[in-house]
Amino acid sequence: MGVRRVIGTGTYLGLPSMIGRSKKAVFSFIKDRIWRRINSWSGRSLSKAGKEVMIKSVLQSIPAYIMSIYLIPDGVVNDIEKMLNSFWWGGGRSNKGIRWLTWERMTMLKKEGGLGFRDFKAFNMAMVAKQGWNFLSKPNSLVSRIFKARYFPHSSYLDSKVGNNPSFVWRSLWKAKEVLKIGSRWSIGDGRSIKVMHEPWLRDKGSRWVGGPQNQETYV
Repeated sequence: MGVRRVIGTGTYLGLPSMIGRSKKAVFSFIKDRIWRRINSWSGRSLSKAGKEVMIKSVLQSIPAYIMSIYLIPDGVVNDIEKMLNSFWWGGGRSNKGIRWLTWERMTMLKKEGGLGFRDFKAFNMAMVAKQGWNFLSKPNSLVSRIFKARYFPHSSYLDSKVGNNPSFVWRSLWKAKEVLKIGSRWSIGDGRSIKVMHEPWLRDKGSRWVGGPQNQETYV
């Protein structure tokens, strides 16, 4: 029929078509895209203000789509941050210069002494957690029903287990649910579906659970 056999090592719709053992190698194309864009600017004489605009509006947006689906390996994230840090402090084609601040310090708000650049690890976790939130807020959507049928048919997303032989997408979503647990609260209603001794439903910053000398096993 004239159908060619293609090895699944490329990308489809901007996403890797296959996730192998070496996650760093799979997602290395993100670094390549950022590096090519930095090199295309190497001949320009950019001020600090110009570099700030370029980093925030262009370079930081390159991995945003990928980071909304997968949790990128820490090694890839660290390499991206090093490239952006070198671009900020460097000059000319070599981008060599003294790095007066670490990237962690530069991601702080300007009023706190930073430059307001993106913390890619926190951003990545938040973007994937947003997909997990869709499981809770849109349970009847097609993707929610598919993941529920495959990975947590008898529980909720927040109570789900990683399971056997999970995909890399599900591993990312499963890790990101911790972000939702920290930032979400139950709506009490009639209270029938809430374990008040175990579920976070109080607004107090110090303790989000009911405290007391009671035997907790009594309320399971």
